[in-house]
Amino acid sequence: MPAPVVVITGALSGIGRATALAYARQGADVVVSGRHPDPGKELTGELEGLGGRALFVQADVRLEEDVSDLVDQAVDRFGRIDVALNNAGT
Repeated sequence: MPAPVVVITGALSGIGRATALAYARQGADVVVSGRHPDPGKELTGELEGLGGRALFVQADVRLEEDVSDLVDQAVDRFGRIDVALNNAGT
């Protein structure tokens, strides 16, 4: 069975970050998003260090085009989305 593909918005801190790490520890492919690229790249490295595949997409969920791009990049990279955790607060 292939690893589940999980997309998490607001993943750069708090609950979103903890959830991303938990999913990665369980073997999921994790797509994380947030507004700031440096913490996003750092988190991606941590997720990959746990043995999984990860992708950071810079996105502001208040912008429809950013959300569309997030979904497109996730599907382009992993072929599907199994879980979406809409954690970003605005």
